[in-house]
Amino acid sequence: MNRQIETLNGHLIVSCQALPNEPLHSSYIMGRMAVAAKEGGAHGIRANSVDDIIEIKKNVSLPVIGIIKRDFVDSPVFITATMKEIDELMEAHPEIIALDATCRARPGGLTLDSLFFQIKEKYPHQLLMADCSTISEAIHADELGFDFIGTTLVGYTKESQDMKIETDDFYIIRRILEKVKHPVIAEGNIDTPQKAKHVIELGCFSVVVGSIITRPQLITKAFSEALDQSITSV
Repeated sequence: MNRQIETLNGHLIVSCQALPNEPLHSSYIMGRMAVAAKEGGAHGIRANSVDDIIEIKKNVSLPVIGIIKRDFVDSPVFITATMKEIDELMEAHPEIIALDATCRARPGGLTLDSLFFQIKEKYPHQLLMADCSTISEAIHADELGFDFIGTTLVGYTKESQDMKIETDDFYIIRRILEKVKHPVIAEGNIDTPQKAKHVIELGCFSVVVGSIITRPQLITKAFSEALDQSITSV
């Protein structure tokens, strides 16, 4: 592991993303968001799309976890789903590429195993992160040889729809840490500093925090709904 990636150990990665239907959708804005994250103490950035990654890298020297989110008609998988997305991301040179590592069918019937070995054959030195939704998926990704195991999709797939990573003192994270040998990056529903601190204390390599930092419309909504509830209860 190189020194730049080692700087992520025990520290915060901020997810700077805004989809086309969101108010802050702009590579320029994501670049400035990354600067704000760095000033706040972030040691890494997770970003979506080649344009955003290139802009972010112009503004900060932090390591980037790169993804491409793309919808497909024949598959629910949308995070770096095929080799096409991998090839595109390589143009932006993210230090780590994250991809959906769930058990779900991929576009064109491609299996995770096939895609993983295609990537390793073409880009043998590229670090890869597995975005998983269940303990068994994390174990499989670890056995395949992913460099990092992420809890990114816990609760977001049919197989994990009743799960939350923070339930029962982060049971899923604790089980994954027991079962895998590669570093674990906690991600998903970690919306307080206390939760972020706790997953590091449990043994995670790093922690990704996104919406609660970088999506002001969702942060505003939480405050607004709390006030609305107080009004209706009077």
